[in-house]
Amino acid sequence: MISVVIPTYNAKQGLMRLLDCLKACPYKYEVVVADGGSSDGTVSYAKSRDCRIVATAKGRGVQLKAGAAATSGEWLLVLHADTVLSPEWPEVLTDFFNRPDAADKAAYFTFALDDPISQDARRIEDMVAWRCKTLGLPFGDQGLLLTRALYDVVGGYEAAPLMEDVGLVRRIGKERLVCLPAKAITSAERYKKDGYFLRPLRNLFCLGLYYLGVPPQTILRFYG
Repeated sequence: MISVVIPTYNAKQGLMRLLDCLKACPYKYEVVVADGGSSDGTVSYAKSRDCRIVATAKGRGVQLKAGAAATSGEWLLVLHADTVLSPEWPEVLTDFFNRPDAADKAAYFTFALDDPISQDARRIEDMVAWRCKTLGLPFGDQGLLLTRALYDVVGGYEAAPLMEDVGLVRRIGKERLVCLPAKAITSAERYKKDGYFLRPLRNLFCLGLYYLGVPPQTILRFYG
């Protein structure tokens, strides 16, 4: 059993695409939607697709912590609502499960943006690939797959307004992280709005503040 955890806030359109993508899963799965107070029909749509709903305060860390607590599967797959997986993901998932050490690892997907013609998008994808390979720091928009047992051992998500994904993968550790050769294709809307240069720069600045010990609530002021 795979428990898919999806944090949402006014994310109906993205959730529709993601749930359609998940229908290709070759294993038994459940979907837990941790909603932070949507007003666009996200919750009613999720209910119509037989998702389990967990209502929480808004904040991705709070939502993910509550969503993971409501799962019943032995595996957790955490995905953002504005992300879909590339078509080969079911085969890649099976290959990962066939690894003898799969239960001791945590896997994430290869980052991609849904802007196929932008060279700026390709540069960001290359930067993310370097960050993951060199620093062992995949972000939440790349998904995360791990056993519930490993999730519990490392302490799970912190109820923080941001950087909850960085906190978790740091506790998992680089040596236990596996990059899957299927893409997590994420909306490029924020990059188009904030700029393909300024958005990554802001993310890097916020990451630096986090490593310096600045509280996530304070970092949120700069994140936007």
